[in-house]
Amino acid sequence: MFKPVRILQVAAAVLLGGCASSHTAPPSAQNSPAAQAAPAASASSHARRPPAASVDANGFVDAQGRLKPEIQSYARQVAAKHKLPLSHVEALLEDARYNAKAAELMSPSKTRVRRSWVTYRKRFVEPVRIRAGVEFWNQHRATLDRTAAQYGVPPSIIVAIIGVETVYGRYTGSFSVLDAIATLAFRYPDPQRPERSQLFQDQLADLIVLDYQGVLDARQATGSFAGAMGLPQFMPGSLMRYAADGDGDRHIDLAASPEDAIASVANFLVQHGWRPGLPVFAPVVLPADAKSLVHGGLEPVYDWEQLKTQGASKARAPVDSSFGSGWTQHKLGIVDLVDEPRRTAEYRCGTPNFFAITHYNRSYFYATSVADLAQELASRMGYGAPN
Repeated sequence: MFKPVRILQVAAAVLLGGCASSHTAPPSAQNSPAAQAAPAASASSHARRPPAASVDANGFVDAQGRLKPEIQSYARQVAAKHKLPLSHVEALLEDARYNAKAAELMSPSKTRVRRSWVTYRKRFVEPVRIRAGVEFWNQHRATLDRTAAQYGVPPSIIVAIIGVETVYGRYTGSFSVLDAIATLAFRYPDPQRPERSQLFQDQLADLIVLDYQGVLDARQATGSFAGAMGLPQFMPGSLMRYAADGDGDRHIDLAASPEDAIASVANFLVQHGWRPGLPVFAPVVLPADAKSLVHGGLEPVYDWEQLKTQGASKARAPVDSSFGSGWTQHKLGIVDLVDEPRRTAEYRCGTPNFFAITHYNRSYFYATSVADLAQELASRMGYGAPN
C-alpha cells in the first residue's frame, strides 16, 4: 500500500494514482455499501471471454490454458481469505490478459521529471474544466446541495474532483479493468517497487469479490490503465468501501449515475478526515523560512500555537472569512508547491480538509489543484467556496 512518506509532486502523479484509493483496513465485503445496494448480476453477464489468439509469455496461463503456478497460488489465497468459490476466482484469472500498454504507462520514467507547480496547475485549473464544471453544477445543483447538507462537503469540492478526474465523465478510460489490474498485480514493470505489486494484488482481490457479489462484471468493466472506474475514478477497493447510493435506486453505478458519483466522492472525503465547516487552506501568513516547516506527509502535524511560535500569523483579510477561526482548533500542515524550472516555491497552510483530499490522490499538487479549481467554480456559482 502507499506509505505516508514524502509525496511525489509531478504531473505523472495524476496518471499514476489519480483516483480514489484506500489504504485502510476493509470491513467485510458483505457489509460494504456497494454490496448492500447492488442486485445480483445475471449469469449471462458473466460469460467467458474468448481465448487469446496465442499464449503471451507475460500472461497468466500456460499453453494448456491453466493458471501459472504463482497465479494459481494467488487464486487459492483469495478464495480462502474472502470465502469465495475457488472455481469463480480461477475462471476470472484465466480470462485476464496481460496488457502491455498498461505496463508501459506504469513504467518508471528513464529521466527525472522536474516538478512544476505552475505547469501542473494549468492542466487542471483551465477554461474547459471551469466551463464544464459550471454546467455540471447547474445540472446537478439539487443533488449537490443535498449531498453537501448530508456530508458537509461543499459542492465546489465535489465538482472539482470529478472535473480533475474525468472532465465530468468525458474521459473515464477504455482499458479492461480486469486486464489492467492483473497486469500490474503480477507483472508490475518496476521490480524495485514490490509494494506496488501487492497494492494491485489487493485491488484485484477486491475486484473479484465485487464480481462475485454482482456489484459489477469484472470482464466488462472498463477504466483507466490503473483500473480506476467511473466519473470519480474509484479503484475496486474504494468502490467496495466508500461508494454510496446517491440516487436511491439501491444500485451503485459510478459510470452512469452522477448522483452516485457525487455522493461517493463526498463519502470518501468524510471517511478520510474531512471536517465540515473548515476551509481547505487556513488564512495564514507564513514565516520567511516556511520551507523548514514542511513535513511532507499525508496528515497535518502542527498545532496553531506551534506555528505561531515559528512566526506564522493570521492573515488580516482572508479571501473568505465565513469560516471564522475554527481552523485554529485543528492540526495544520505546511504545503510546498515547488516549481523547479522556475526555481520558485509557494507555501500554504493546509487544514485537515486539504489532507483529506490527498487521500484521493497522494500529491500536494493534486489536492491544491482541486482546491483552486473549486474556488474558481464557487466564484462563478456564487456559493460553496472551499477557502
